[in-house]
Amino acid sequence: MAPSDDDSDPKPQLPRLSRRAFFQGAGASALTATLAQSVAEAATAAAPAVLGPEPSPLSLSVNGRTVSLQVDPATTLAEVLRNQLGMTGTKVGCDRGACSACTVWLDGEVAASCMTLAYDARGWKVTTIEGLARGDELHPVQRAFVENDALQCGFCTPGMVMSCAALVERNPKCTLEDVKQAVSGHLCRCGTYPNVFKATLAAAKGGGKPKGNS
Repeated sequence: MAPSDDDSDPKPQLPRLSRRAFFQGAGASALTATLAQSVAEAATAAAPAVLGPEPSPLSLSVNGRTVSLQVDPATTLAEVLRNQLGMTGTKVGCDRGACSACTVWLDGEVAASCMTLAYDARGWKVTTIEGLARGDELHPVQRAFVENDALQCGFCTPGMVMSCAALVERNPKCTLEDVKQAVSGHLCRCGTYPNVFKATLAAAKGGGKPKGNS
């Protein structure tokens, strides 16, 4: 017996899709795909070159001259300065950025060289304690440290001088509180802080820069 019309299963009702909705959906899908492709291409373009594990070429600007080296990518700037360039004025105390003995300048700003990878110093002007003087003329802060007996064992002195010299050049009218802030990250086991304060203020009062320093 053939089923009657009443016994037949009703057909599912499909949603009605207008022409406008169809093209809007197609446009959104195309835009999403384009954006995804653009993001993927940007990520690929921005990906840094892979270095290591072998030593790779490195060019640095150190104390006004360009040096070319072969450096392991995991080497710190302090290690390169001391071990490969022989600039042992930069001291390594804690080797973890806590004592500031290794302080150098990167474009005139103080930085812990033991916590800076040598490759991260590319494109920056690195200045060490060896490059602070102008030939035989000491930087005013160096001279003031000597005149005010602002050192004892001398181990922390290069980093201390670099921080104080950066302060004086940046702010020749610095106050005692400014000096204390500048050396707050420096560890001096000899306890010469009072003379360091006195020397830095004396250097600031005297002008703060070597003659001819631009």
